[in-house]
Amino acid sequence: MAAGVGKTYRMLLEGRAELEAGRDVVIGLLETHGRAETAGLAEGLQVVPRRRLEYRETALEEMDLPAILRRAPELCLIDELAHTNAPGTEHAKRYEDIEDVLAAGIDVLSTVNVQHLESLNDHITELSGIRVRETIPDAILGRADEVVLIDLTPEALLERLRAGKIYPTERIDAALNNFFRIENLAALREVALRQVAEEVGAKRLTTELVGSREESLAAEAPQAVGERLLALVEPHPSAQRLVRRAWRSSQRLGAELDLLWVRPPGRDLGKDEQRSLSALRQLASVLGARMLEEESDDVAGAIVDVATRRGTTYILIGGSRPARGLSRLRVPLPQQLMQHLPGVDVRIVAYRSQRTRVEGP
Repeated sequence: MAAGVGKTYRMLLEGRAELEAGRDVVIGLLETHGRAETAGLAEGLQVVPRRRLEYRETALEEMDLPAILRRAPELCLIDELAHTNAPGTEHAKRYEDIEDVLAAGIDVLSTVNVQHLESLNDHITELSGIRVRETIPDAILGRADEVVLIDLTPEALLERLRAGKIYPTERIDAALNNFFRIENLAALREVALRQVAEEVGAKRLTTELVGSREESLAAEAPQAVGERLLALVEPHPSAQRLVRRAWRSSQRLGAELDLLWVRPPGRDLGKDEQRSLSALRQLASVLGARMLEEESDDVAGAIVDVATRRGTTYILIGGSRPARGLSRLRVPLPQQLMQHLPGVDVRIVAYRSQRTRVEGP
C-alpha cells in the first residue's frame, strides 16, 4: 500500500529461502534506502553490480540488464518494478527490462506499490491528492505467477516512519503531512486488499475455465456470449479517467474493451487535442484496449453502427455539460443510444475534480 511496509525485506527473505533450497539466486537491483535491516538481509546473496551512465553531465546508476542476462541465474531479485530508467538504457521502464529477463528463462521476484498500477491512477489521485507519474500496465501484474500482499496497519506503518525506519529524519515531518496521513494510508490499504482479492479471483476463474474446457468441448455445449465494453472518448485529458474506469470494469466482467472517438468530418485538432489523442492511444496500448476512430457528423449513428459490429453489451460515456440554446431540444446521447441499442447497458461516468499534487518525475 505504501513505502516502508516491508516489500523489499520480504523479497530478500524469499530469495534467501530459494538459495538455501539450492537454487542459483542473484540480486539484479536492490534499493535499501539506507535501511540497515534490509541491507543486512542482502548479505550472502550475490549482487550483479550496477552500471554507471552519464546523463546531462550527471552520473547515474541503473540495473545492468546485459550483465544479468550473461550471468543467467535461476532467480533474479529486481526491486521497484515501476522505476523509470535513465536515458541510454535498453528500455524506458524497469518492467520492460524484466520482460527480457523472463524471456531468457530467468525467474524474477519484484516489488511494487498499489498506486503504481495504471488503471488505478485516477482513483489514487482522488484518494491522496497526488498524481503518480510512474505507472505499470496492469497486465504486468496479471501475468505474475503469484502476488503476495505485504500488509501492515496504518498505525504500525506510522510508528515505523516516526522511528526513522522508512525515511531520514529530515523527511519525516513532510511525509507525515503529505502521503503518510493516516486516512490516506487506510484508503491505500483498502485499495491494495481489493486489488489482490481481484487478482486471486481472476486466477481462480481462469483455472476453473481451463479445467472445464475438455468437458465443455466433449459435451459440445454452446458457448456463453461474453461481455464487450465500449467507452466513448474525445481528445481531452478527462477521457483518460473514463478509460481507466472502463478498463477496470472490463476486468471485473472478464470482457474485451473498445474505445471509440467519433471525429467530426474535416475537423482539425489543436495542439492540446493532438496531445490528448496521442495520450489516449498510448493509454489504450498500455491497458490492452482497442482504440477505434470513426469519422461522422452523426455521433449516435456511428456509435450504434460500431456497437452493433463489435457485439457491444455495455457502453460507458463521460458526463456532459448542461445543454444550452437549441441543443436543449435534442434528445441526449445516452437516450438515443438506449433507444437504438435496447439490449445494451449504458452507463454515465461522472468526472470528479480535485486539487492534486504530483509525485515522481
